Amino acid sequence: MDKSTVKIHITDRSGLSHLIDAPTDMGMNLMEVIRSYELEDEGTVGICGGMSMCASCQCYINSPHDLKIPSQEERLMLSEAFNIQENSRLSCQIFISNDLDGLKLTIAPGE
Repeated sequence: MDKSTVKIHITDRSGLSHLIDAPTDMGMNLMEVIRSYELEDEGTVGICGGMSMCASCQCYINSPHDLKIPSQEERLMLSEAFNIQENSRLSCQIFISNDLDGLKLTIAPGE
């Protein structure tokens, strides 16, 4: 059954954990959800507006969710970013869907 929200566990850059409801019916991505909940200072996440051009929205996926494979643009941006880990993704490239229910992520340190 499709739900209108999913629960996502987000650890912010200061180490605080947040359990948030993310809407599945608005076409939002994780970066937009992080910004809408004001989990980081304004202007520090999603600087490029979600175009895979800055890596300011980099996060670490900490749960075994089966996410869509990163695009070539996302892989290229991550190859140039700081603080990369094996589980690094750009949150602007992960769109909210029912498949993300229970997702756990940590926002990567700022540059």
